[in-house]
Amino acid sequence: MELEVRHLRALCAIADTGSLHKAARTLGMSQPSLTTQLRRIENFLGAELFSRERTGCRPTPLGRSVLSRARPLVEQMGVLVAETRAAAARSSGGPHLRIGATASRVIGGWLRRLRTRLPETDTSLHVDVSAHTLLRLLAAGQLDVAFVHEVEGSTLRVPAGLEQRVLVEREPQFIAMSRDHPAAVRSVVELADLAGDRWMIDPTVDGEWDGLRRVFAAAGLDPPVLRGDYHTAASLIVMGEAVAPCQPTSGPRDDMAIRPLRGDPLAVRLLLVWRPGFTEAAAVYADLEAAYHDAAMRAPGYRQWLLRNESPLPAGSAVA
Repeated sequence: MELEVRHLRALCAIADTGSLHKAARTLGMSQPSLTTQLRRIENFLGAELFSRERTGCRPTPLGRSVLSRARPLVEQMGVLVAETRAAAARSSGGPHLRIGATASRVIGGWLRRLRTRLPETDTSLHVDVSAHTLLRLLAAGQLDVAFVHEVEGSTLRVPAGLEQRVLVEREPQFIAMSRDHPAAVRSVVELADLAGDRWMIDPTVDGEWDGLRRVFAAAGLDPPVLRGDYHTAASLIVMGEAVAPCQPTSGPRDDMAIRPLRGDPLAVRLLLVWRPGFTEAAAVYADLEAAYHDAAMRAPGYRQWLLRNESPLPAGSAVA
């Protein structure tokens, strides 16, 4: 075995996420495969690079030494690949727009507007649950712009040199529950009403579990927690087996109730981040702003919340 860039990239991902599970998701591989790869790397080097703990993986002193040398190599390779791809795109004669985003109901309307504004541009989309992963891709030149969310209380690590603009300073997170849930009859739900429910969270979403845990602690609650992706969560919610945080722009469903929490204890900040010199930043932001406005107006619960709280939308448009 010889160490390759992919091995170094795997080591950096484990260190950055602090978890084999999260690192595997970031790298697009299974956790068993990554665990096997790490074991082979450690066997090749003859030493343990990470200590496995209940809360995750932490670099050993030797691991930190290896990472200090691996990161510049991985970053340089990323720059090389990005510059080569950019040169290839220029030589192909057509403009390209590479967008990254965490999951959002706004993306569809945003892309439609961008294609109307930039009909000759080849627009690509990379969606990832991890905002930090998208920001790393942006810093490495593999994306032009990223629409990400920052969970309140869990500050995003935005790489130096990137530019950003806030779309929504504080977007409340609503709760999804079954239509038959006792609290679904209310227009605003008390957190205590959900204390006995199982809460579903995706541990790969940066900051989400930490944010929810802080809210539980502040309310003196300790409900059971399930961990999984939100496709699984939706089926559990409909069956009444779980509740989960959700975006306020989530559309109405016949089999699910979307309700705000009293006092809005859960919230995120929405950001658009781009590389210096990205000339379309203002236009891309304007289209994102308009798409968000439309998504908010199509979500009855969020529309009512905006009216009740007299909160302006990003574009400053009045809620009629």
